[in-house]
Formats: sequence, C-alpha cells, structure tokens
Amino acid sequence: MELWSEALHFQLSGDLDRAVKLYTESIEAFPTAEAFTYRGWAYERMGRLDDAIAECHRAIEADPAFGNPYNDIGAYLIAKGELDEAIGWLEKAKQAPRYEPRQFPYMNLGRIYAAKGMVKRAIEEFEGALAIAPDDSVSTSALARLRGMLN
Repeated sequence: MELWSEALHFQLSGDLDRAVKLYTESIEAFPTAEAFTYRGWAYERMGRLDDAIAECHRAIEADPAFGNPYNDIGAYLIAKGELDEAIGWLEKAKQAPRYEPRQFPYMNLGRIYAAKGMVKRAIEEFEGALAIAPDDSVSTSALARLRGMLN
C-alpha cells in the first residue's frame, strides 16, 4: 500500500515514469487490481492506450468485482474511436459490485450514444448518472443539451 500510495502521489504530480516504476514495485510485492488499474491510467496519460487496456485486463484477472478497469477499458476504446467495442465494457462496469464513482460508465455510455445519434438512449444514460450523482455538472449539462435536441 505504501508503494501504491507513493506511486499515486507521483502520478498526480505528473511524474508518470516514476509512478509506473512504483506501481510495478507495488505489483511485484503484492499484485492488486488497484495497482494494475492505476498503472494503466498512467500508461493512458503517456499515450499508451494498448498498454493501458492490457493493465485493465490484468486488474480484472486480479479482482473481477473491481469496476474501475471495466470503465477504463471502455473509456480507452472510446479514445481509440472504437465506440461499439466500448459498450459491453461499460455495461460490465455498471454491474460491478465494487466500483466508485459509479456514474462514470453511465456518462461514457451517454457520450457514445450521443455520438451515434441515439439521443433518447443517451438521455437515459445521463439520467442514470444523475440518479447516482445528482450534482454532477457534466451530466446535467449533457442532459440539457440532449433534451434540447429533441425539441
């Protein structure tokens, strides 16, 4: 936990190489879904989306109940323009027993459906996000914009 915490500190301060090194040491000492997921997040920040996705798969192997890597795979696939491939991962994130912030897969699905012109489906997803996080300004704005498209 000490190594993971230190890695997170370096990641948040922008020293991604140091963060990856520390996450790796953490994993070597005691592999956790969190360490794999956060190392994937660091890889994503470095522009290494395929490596980030691979880390998420390792996280899921370590703890299938941990929802973050499912959402992250979906987000990384969205970034790669692979919207249809992202949907199943985001749906799995919504069902994961251990996941915070639970509104993110709904928001990501809303973005996908909006991009695909499926406005009513996008609205449903953003409504789902707001049911979980009523004060989320991103979802509130997206929902207002999408509802405006229906009028």
